[in-house]
Amino acid sequence: MRTYAYLGPAGTFTEAALKTISKSSDQLIPFANVTAALEAVRTNKAEFALVPIENSVEGVVARTLDELAIGEPLVILQETTLPVSFSLMVLAGNKSKRINSVATHPHAEAQCRAYIAKNMPGAEVITTASTAAAAEGLANGNYDAAIAAPIAALHYGLEIIADDIGDNVAAVTRFVLVGKPGKIPAKTGHDRTSLAAFIGADHAGALLEILTEFSVRGVNLTFIQSRPTGRELGSYHFIIDAEGHINEERVGDVLMGLRRICEDVRFLGSYPRADKISPTTTKSTTDKSFQSASAWLTEVRQGKKI
Repeated sequence: MRTYAYLGPAGTFTEAALKTISKSSDQLIPFANVTAALEAVRTNKAEFALVPIENSVEGVVARTLDELAIGEPLVILQETTLPVSFSLMVLAGNKSKRINSVATHPHAEAQCRAYIAKNMPGAEVITTASTAAAAEGLANGNYDAAIAAPIAALHYGLEIIADDIGDNVAAVTRFVLVGKPGKIPAKTGHDRTSLAAFIGADHAGALLEILTEFSVRGVNLTFIQSRPTGRELGSYHFIIDAEGHINEERVGDVLMGLRRICEDVRFLGSYPRADKISPTTTKSTTDKSFQSASAWLTEVRQGKKI
């Protein structure tokens, strides 16, 4: 049996995503926010934590990025994605009651704005720590309605009055499974490597220097986001996802290059991609090409070749 922390309370999209990768015998422990879920791993209250990191409509989950980049080191071991479908729910028997207040998470509200504007133009929108927290608050009589995952209605005995109310029916959220640093998952051929690059003193071309380390080695980026370090105004670092695995020659070479030019680099993990897309390589960026060039340089240094 494994112990998992997750963004709770029960009934969140995170719980639904976690159930796709955990076993029925595992213990799933909800926490009030991302920080608390990750802290549970740091303090040995849980072996792993599943937290949201990116949504196809609303973009990044800033708290997750900041915790991974600046908090006590943790690494990503796996990722999973979940289609996001929102439902409008009320207390059982209140289907025809006027809705004056509706609660939900800010990301959910942003993805249901058109529906809210059309169907509840006069309702007060109250933000909560998660969609499940909104459903829980509704169950306690704090609001007239809640927008949450369908699973939340089952958890809290609520009645769904409208399904699939999101403005984008193709919305998907990416979640990452996080644990303490240790053994890195083996290469699969469809991997992603995540890291945080701290540039130190800002200067012209700083971002270009970082991107060049990837470009010259043929490593494609799948995600890049700047975030404040919290040290002072204007101090930033970059969260980067790249195709490939740290145990591939070209990816390892990138990390060494970044370590030379950056103030600091934090490795956040190499892990299988949920979409199973393989990285694009050319003849000059394969492991064999890097190994051949390294062997050639060794022979030149030994005077065996000119």
